[in-house]
Amino acid sequence: MENSNWTTAQEFIFSAFPRDWGDALTCFVPLLFIYAFILIGNLIVITVVQLNAHLHTPMYFFISTLSFLEIWFTTTCIPLMLSSLLSEKKNISLNICMVQLYFFHSTGISEMCLLGAMAFDRYLAICKPLHYPTIMTPRLCVQLILVCCVCGFITPLPEVVWISTLPFCDSNRLEHVFCDFFPLLRLACTDTQAIIMIQVVDVIHAMEIVADIFFILLSYAGIVVVVLRIRSAEGRRKAFSTCASHLMVVSLFFSTVGLTYLRFSDTHSLIWDIATALAFTVLCPFFNPIIYSLRNKEIKETIKKYMSQPRIFSHKTR
Repeated sequence: MENSNWTTAQEFIFSAFPRDWGDALTCFVPLLFIYAFILIGNLIVITVVQLNAHLHTPMYFFISTLSFLEIWFTTTCIPLMLSSLLSEKKNISLNICMVQLYFFHSTGISEMCLLGAMAFDRYLAICKPLHYPTIMTPRLCVQLILVCCVCGFITPLPEVVWISTLPFCDSNRLEHVFCDFFPLLRLACTDTQAIIMIQVVDVIHAMEIVADIFFILLSYAGIVVVVLRIRSAEGRRKAFSTCASHLMVVSLFFSTVGLTYLRFSDTHSLIWDIATALAFTVLCPFFNPIIYSLRNKEIKETIKKYMSQPRIFSHKTR
């Protein structure tokens, strides 16, 4: 392909959204509900942790930080999806596309690193309970979160900068519902170089995911070894129960991430790409506040306590 046929796209058009108004509205309503639930659910988790002094512990500090990142992560994608569903053109400018691409991956990688830090926290709490308060200090918690965010916000930067400089072919139709690496690289007019860079991006994503999974597995291997040494069944149950919510979130997160990014071929269908992307960006954040509220006794009790306070106050004023 000659350079004269290359263009610098100023906008992209999402071709994966339904064109029929009825179909678009059918997708819009549940997506709006899910987004509202994600915002409210995570805000409740953050508020509950802040209000209850008994929850001012490393584990809940990490949970509230995860909830904050979930809000930021979904806000990079879902509002633009909702807008595109109602829009006739379903377009996005190049600059906004690059901003979305960057914050989508930076917050996602930060979450991934944070889940690793949370596994380390559970390892220390169960395997080194006597030294846990002196090791997992508030200062270390803040440092771990800062490391997660620095890693998350630096890692995707070179890729995003590189993609923003690529020339694109005449077609600017993006076969996806938000800006992501693979759909954008398919539009690039760099031939062999693009194929090589797709493989490089594949390897980078795979290394990030596998390294974090390996660290989490190591942490839980240590936990399992210690828990199995506990003689009483009740003691083992209590030890495992402290990890149950985190394990569920980790399983949900990495299964959807793996389906989306652990891929070394570009032969997946458009439906598969969109389904896995929506599972990662919509369903996973939807279930996280449910897992951390319904399966967590302390958070449930705090929510019930503050929900009953207005009724208590109304009885006193009568």
